[in-house]
Amino acid sequence: QVQLVESGGGLVQPGGSLRLSCAASGSIFSGYTMHWYRQAPGKQRELVATITSGGITNYADSVKGRFTISRDNAKNMVYLQMNSLKPEDTANYYCNRMSLKGCRYDYGLGPICDPLDAWGQGTLVTVSS
Repeated sequence: QVQLVESGGGLVQPGGSLRLSCAASGSIFSGYTMHWYRQAPGKQRELVATITSGGITNYADSVKGRFTISRDNAKNMVYLQMNSLKPEDTANYYCNRMSLKGCRYDYGLGPICDPLDAWGQGTLVTVSS
């Protein structure tokens, strides 16, 4: 069982930046593709960024060029650097490992599968002036 703890959210003005962190504990981390999701109020959770165990990254079109996902396998950490933030980026952000179930191909994000672990609390990002 993996515990996922997201942090780094907060209130930021449009155009600002934040760096989110995800700490994974309790199981093997380095061999998994990791995902960052977000869920805005009243909307479904959506996948925004992926990073394979080897460091290959993909992004949803809505964040491409503004967000950067990275990982530190030695520390069991995944990060999401968010720049040029917009009000529509306001959401609760979550990380998760990618399972090998429910796989399909997304033209922006590449091959993706369902999340593997129970969701953490997430970290709230609010972009507002």
